[in-house]
Amino acid sequence: MREQVRFGKASAAKLKEAEDRLIRDVVKLQEDLGLSSITDGEFRRDWWHIDFIAGFDGIELLREGDSYHGVQFKGVEAKPPTMFVKRKLKRTKPSMVPHFEFLKSVVKKGTPKFTMPSPAMLHARGDRESIKKTYPNIDNFWDDLAQCYREEIADLYKAGCRYLQIDDTTIAMFGDPKVQETFRKLGDDPKRDVAVYAEAVNAAVRDVPDDMTVAIHTCRGNFRSTWLASGSYDYVAETAFSKLDVDGFFLEFDDDRSGSFEPLRYVPKGKRVVLGLVSSKVPELEKKNVLKRRIEQASKVVPLENLCLSPQCGFSSTHHGNNLSVEEERAKLKLCIDTAREVWGDK
Repeated sequence: MREQVRFGKASAAKLKEAEDRLIRDVVKLQEDLGLSSITDGEFRRDWWHIDFIAGFDGIELLREGDSYHGVQFKGVEAKPPTMFVKRKLKRTKPSMVPHFEFLKSVVKKGTPKFTMPSPAMLHARGDRESIKKTYPNIDNFWDDLAQCYREEIADLYKAGCRYLQIDDTTIAMFGDPKVQETFRKLGDDPKRDVAVYAEAVNAAVRDVPDDMTVAIHTCRGNFRSTWLASGSYDYVAETAFSKLDVDGFFLEFDDDRSGSFEPLRYVPKGKRVVLGLVSSKVPELEKKNVLKRRIEQASKVVPLENLCLSPQCGFSSTHHGNNLSVEEERAKLKLCIDTAREVWGDK
């Protein structure tokens, strides 16, 4: 329906009506399960990162043509719009503050949580030549982008948001040698990119008040139950874990592509690590005893009281969805909750 609205073949009001209904449904699902933080399921987005970033002035989207390029996942190609930076970046209107306001209005139990893409996603996934043309001095690009984020976050706070999640698929993917080579071909130093991207997040959340919790989620891609990259956190851990100024990390650990828990030794003392041990890509339910064993292994690196459990990613990062039914998603979430209560108690 969203594409039909874009082409003037459907009503924007009807689209919003459908989005509102689905968000109410997903909020009820989360509340009924007993989750303590509640999201809107990103039902107002086609693509988890592009819709938010495109809310800033200066961004233009290309959906086809000579300059368009897809993204090759494992066995399937994603075809998101390409983000072009055509003018200086500004925020003259909210990007998604009204989305949070609606979420807050329908949440009856728990804390409404808002998710937004890392600012690194524009540099990593946007058209690089357009960035260079508009910003001959790349420092100015990062300064303007950070200001857009700070203004959006400030208004989210005023709207009552106290739990913010920054979603990122760049940092974890740098552990893959193929991804490193891709960025080298762009003229980048991947190690430096890790530091720059971490600083971009820090700049975005620089002015966050003390009573707003900020966490970062990083994974290796999520599209129609497929993935984009493989590789442990070793390549990025010392920089990313120790430098990111966040309260907690949501980390993908659902299969061998993520490597061992050893890189978690770089996580500063007292910060939370949410172990993404449950796959959101496949319907098969994990074994509770296996989850407990892996939590025990992780607790040898990070104290058990600083660990949590979750799915490794969202159940759908784009409008295409993953290969799970609603009931299978519900079972995965219930498994996380039941396992967490047995490990940490009913907190």
